[in-house]
Amino acid sequence: MAWIWRVFFACAIGAAAPAAAQQAAAEEPSPALSLIFENDIFFNQDHDYTNGVELTYTTKPSQNVDAMVSLARALPLFADHGAVRTSYSLGQSIFTPKHTELAVPLPTERPYAGYLYATIGLMEANPDRLDQLQVQFGVVGPMALAKESQFWVHSIIDDTKPKGWHYQLHNEPAFNITYDRSMKIIPPQSLLGVVLDVEPHFGGAVGTVYDYANAGAMVRLGFNLPDDFGPPRIEPNLPGSSFFEPTGGFSLYAFAGVDGRAVARNIFLDGNTWRDSPSVDKYWAVGDLTLGAAMTFSGVRVAFTHVFRTREYKTQDKSSQFGAVNVSFRL
Repeated sequence: MAWIWRVFFACAIGAAAPAAAQQAAAEEPSPALSLIFENDIFFNQDHDYTNGVELTYTTKPSQNVDAMVSLARALPLFADHGAVRTSYSLGQSIFTPKHTELAVPLPTERPYAGYLYATIGLMEANPDRLDQLQVQFGVVGPMALAKESQFWVHSIIDDTKPKGWHYQLHNEPAFNITYDRSMKIIPPQSLLGVVLDVEPHFGGAVGTVYDYANAGAMVRLGFNLPDDFGPPRIEPNLPGSSFFEPTGGFSLYAFAGVDGRAVARNIFLDGNTWRDSPSVDKYWAVGDLTLGAAMTFSGVRVAFTHVFRTREYKTQDKSSQFGAVNVSFRL
């Protein structure tokens, strides 16, 4: 893990020199393009939640159609004021058992599964609060192309190809709605020469993929914190914001967060909704601990997150961990 942080902070030092000369000034709200890459290869693992990628375009407030703004104002979970944005995402997630060298997977291990999806999101930002609602449509099963994606990556890195994809979950249309509220209970304020804020959150999901309720908090500590709620992640996880508004020429901060979920359904553990399929007995309570760092410069935000996740099913031999890289661009 140490090499990842050395590379990250080396980039930060290199970017700080030209950016520090810029005058610190808030910029006008802008649209943003955000790419998230999550993988357990950062920590020499290749099982359970093994890969996720998501590309998101987020509008600036003036780009919204009137109907989206009216919807945000009408939703009871949203405030009746604030900057409304719309987001559009495409993503894929891949799950595999631990012993991928076996042609017939062990029944005690997580099933092979892939998820390919598109998401439309609605968010309303206020200085001390961010509400996010996402509606997701997709497919689970061979049509998600997870096998093909993993084989392609493994061929590039000259790694062994998993042998049990024939036993993955069956094709099934997927639908999910998620809601998250993040709050700056302690807004950015100076502490011993650096800036700190504290952001609790709560939310939940309902649909054919996930049903859960979650809550947690994140702490950020650094300088020139951008006007955002931390880097985004792929659900389920700590919520962040796919957009960001710089408050200075260069910023750098570390963050730590926790998220706890009460899980009623997880299709990737419970198996297909309407057909018999491989499955495992899941735990109803799952927790994440995240540690990371982010920097912004010249309209770009780069973040790395290390995620520790508690065991998700009863025959899982230990907790898992994976890394997440996010790069966001103001357009």
